[in-house]
Amino acid sequence: MSAALARVDTTGESADAAYFGVKGYLHSTEAHGMSHSDLEREIEKQLREVARRLLQEHLDARGDGEALSEVTGADGVERTRARVHTRKLETIFGTVYVDRLGYGADGVESLHPKDASLNLPDETYSLEVRRRVAEEVARSSFEEAVAAVERTTGAHVPKRQAEELAERAATDFDAFYEHRRSESATGTATGEVLVVSFDGKGVVMRREDLREATRKAAQARTHKLKTRLTRGEKRNAKRMATVAAVYTVAPFPRRPEQIIGELAGITDAGERRPRPEDKRVMASLEKTTAEVMTEIFADALHRDPERSRTWVAVVDGDKKQLRLLKQQAREHQLDLTIVLDLIHVAEYLWKAGVAFHPAGTPQLETWVQERLLRILQGRSSLVAAGMRRSATRRGLEAAARKPVDTCANYLLKHRPYLRYDDFLARGLPIASGVIEGACRHLIKDRMDLTGARWSLAGAEAVLRLRAIHSSNDFDDYWKFHETQEYQRNHASRYADGAVPEVKSPRRRRNLKVVK
Repeated sequence: MSAALARVDTTGESADAAYFGVKGYLHSTEAHGMSHSDLEREIEKQLREVARRLLQEHLDARGDGEALSEVTGADGVERTRARVHTRKLETIFGTVYVDRLGYGADGVESLHPKDASLNLPDETYSLEVRRRVAEEVARSSFEEAVAAVERTTGAHVPKRQAEELAERAATDFDAFYEHRRSESATGTATGEVLVVSFDGKGVVMRREDLREATRKAAQARTHKLKTRLTRGEKRNAKRMATVAAVYTVAPFPRRPEQIIGELAGITDAGERRPRPEDKRVMASLEKTTAEVMTEIFADALHRDPERSRTWVAVVDGDKKQLRLLKQQAREHQLDLTIVLDLIHVAEYLWKAGVAFHPAGTPQLETWVQERLLRILQGRSSLVAAGMRRSATRRGLEAAARKPVDTCANYLLKHRPYLRYDDFLARGLPIASGVIEGACRHLIKDRMDLTGARWSLAGAEAVLRLRAIHSSNDFDDYWKFHETQEYQRNHASRYADGAVPEVKSPRRRRNLKVVK
């Protein structure tokens, strides 16, 4: 645990005295001359000190943690010598000290039953400080997180320690979701369509944390300038994160013309698109795409163990993703409908259309909309053939017609996943808005900060914390995390995982009422 520490008290003033000091201050001339906002800030600061003293007095009142039974470690050695050790604890109110008996023996570490009764972490910072750091790190940069914690609590956490606390905070991510699948019911979502979706997004990494092939390419790269990367020199600086989502949603049948209207910003005010239910998102740099997909399918199977819902995978056409999806479908005997994201298809059309009409013109927009409507009507092969014929008739040179051929090949290659007429009639999603939103929120908004170079451990921790928040699981996760911390830091160090109960100096005797 922690070494013996000389306890340092800044003043001997009690919590009661500190509280009455605040009351007295409010009647002072200085307080009466303050604006309400200055007064609020001053009261908050002073009451934080009152809270710190209250906590210190409580910790002292709990005694030194004398064990009520023998103290035997997981190593089988009984600790027979007891000595009071003092440890420092940085809390949200400020620094306090914990006096507790350490039970020891020759050649083994001391055990502190009082630490277990308080579920103290191994490090100086309390679990509540760790929680505050985790919440802030999930929202903003480490620098901003450190400033926010210092501004809103009495704790001081330097940047390096904040990074370490974030990594510890995220350590139970996988175990939490495994536990929830094994212990909880299948959920209350009513949507008949179960959707999984995957994408990839690059994160700029420190060179030593790039994947091996990328790292070798980065080492071989030369720079034209000393202070700035020129065009093409930013390649081989990123590690791909696999982003995934799973949710259920009610069917929403539509017609192709409605989709074209929606893309043009025209919507039917009377129609309410059903919202995704029980949405869970995740992203990982450490895990392979196959491992992330296995995790998400395990979550989906927990939601629908009888495979009675309509299973849909919305993807961008990545060859590896398609192969892994089919593998998962075979392995779990799923009737999986794979849908190619309509937005990706539209992007190919826009690039192809420039071969026939200038960029940014109404003619190009009309050309794209007409062909997108035909694709939505289930005629993707005819669209591919038609644009090729048009390119040939116009006598386009190879370079000019390249995007046309690329788009045509894309449509023909993915024809089984472009049956939008059927998908729309069945009310299935045909665009990857959820996964695109996850990519933007989990990675771009947080990881893509100017000049940021991430370590693998730090980036993975932040991605996990952001995913937990985005999935609305943070409160449940933190309860689980604190339970796991107790097992790691305390129960695992005692024989049979049984921590001795400690003596309470305030334990009352059982008295009989005599009339």
